[in-house]
Amino acid sequence: MAQVEATTERIIAADAETVFDALADYTGTRGKLLPEHFSEYEVREGGDGEGTLVHWKLQATSKRVRDCLLEVTEPTDGQLVEKDRNSSMVTTWVVTPAGEGKSKAVVTTVWNGAGGIGGFFERTFAPKGLGRIYDTLLANLAAEVEG
Repeated sequence: MAQVEATTERIIAADAETVFDALADYTGTRGKLLPEHFSEYEVREGGDGEGTLVHWKLQATSKRVRDCLLEVTEPTDGQLVEKDRNSSMVTTWVVTPAGEGKSKAVVTTVWNGAGGIGGFFERTFAPKGLGRIYDTLLANLAAEVEG
């Protein structure tokens, strides 16, 4: 099994603290940012960054739906890590300053892909598809926090 990785980033016209706080607000803002690929969104514990347990279903393709139960940690300032209890998937959000009144948000998701020919197609196409989904989420985030 090879590791599969998808990364997307965006410069947002809001300071890093504002952007990070919006991402970490699972009870309020986060649910509003999710594109149509996400369903059954539910905060089960916590709701603000570290210690949050959140559930959603992610439909990346017409055939593939992931049932995700994510534990949220904040290992360093400006970083959120969402580890799925149901799979090897880990999503890391990093928000850093990017000049006056701007920030850079980077989201990276990694998981153990399938082997064989199925794994080849997964490694080839899944990062692009997931990248598009997270690009939409980051666009929604920008629209939410930009003055």
